[in-house]
Amino acid sequence: MVTLGETLTQRVGIVNLGIEGQMLCGACVGFAVAAHTGSPVLGFAAGAAAGLLLSFVHAALCLGCDANQIGSGIAVFTLGLGLTSYFGRTAIGGKVAGLAPLAGSNFAGVPFFGPILTQLTPIAPLAILIVLIAGLWLYRTRTGLSWRIVGESFQTARALGIRPMLVQAQGILVGGLLSGFAGAILSVDYTQTWANEMTKGRGFVAVGLVIVARWNPFLVLPVVLLFGLSEAATLRLQATGLTLSPYLISCLPYVVCLLCVIFVSLKEGRIGGMPAELASVFGRRR
Repeated sequence: MVTLGETLTQRVGIVNLGIEGQMLCGACVGFAVAAHTGSPVLGFAAGAAAGLLLSFVHAALCLGCDANQIGSGIAVFTLGLGLTSYFGRTAIGGKVAGLAPLAGSNFAGVPFFGPILTQLTPIAPLAILIVLIAGLWLYRTRTGLSWRIVGESFQTARALGIRPMLVQAQGILVGGLLSGFAGAILSVDYTQTWANEMTKGRGFVAVGLVIVARWNPFLVLPVVLLFGLSEAATLRLQATGLTLSPYLISCLPYVVCLLCVIFVSLKEGRIGGMPAELASVFGRRR
C-alpha cells in the first residue's frame, strides 16, 4: 500500500520522503484506536486518516510555500517519528486482535490452499484489488490521464485546462492516505502490537521500489512481492540456525531492493517510465 501510494504521488511529479513518518503515524493511531474500540476496521480507518492529515504538511510546504520536496519530506518524516515516539509511549508492547483469517483451522489440511487461506486475512486480497483498481484508474480514466499529463508537463496540463497544483495536492493526499493505511495494517493486522519505529525503513524502501516498478501501479505488486519474499527468506534463514550474524541476515531484503534499483537504473535509458517533471526534483539534466 505504501509503495502504491508513493507511485501515485510521483506520477504527478512530487516525491514524498515523509511516507515513513506517515506510516508511523498510521501505525500508532491505528493501533490506539483498535485497542480502545476493539475494532480493527476502525483502526485501519483511523490510521489512514492519520497518514492523510500528516500529508497535508508536505502539501502545504511543497505547494503552498514552494519548499524543496526532499527537505519537506525529511521534515515530515521527523515530525511523524517525534509524534509517535512521544504519544505512543504508553502503547508499547500492547496487543490487539487483528482480522480473522480467510479460512478456519479446519481448512489447514487442504493441499496448497489450506496453509495460505488459514494465514492470510482479508487485507491481502483487498490490497491486491486496490492495486488493480489504481492501475485501471490511472490508465483507463480521464482523471488518471490528467494525473499523468501533470507528471509529464505542467505547461501542457495548463494548456489543456488542468490545474496542476490541485492535481499534485490530490496525489500527495492519496499517497498519505495509503501510507497511513499501510502503517495501520502493520500494527493492527500484521504484528498486532505497537513499538517505536516499527516500520524499520519500509517507507524509504517503498521510494526505491517505486523506481523498480517504473512508476506503474500494475508492476507494484510483483515488485513488492519480491521484497516480501526476501523478507520471508530472512526469517527462514534465521530459523535454520545459520551461524551468520542475524543483523547481517536482516539486511537481505534491503540489499535485494538496492540491487534491483541499481539494475533498473542502469537499464533506465532503455526501459524509461519516470515522469518528466520528476527530473527537476532529482536535479537531473539530459
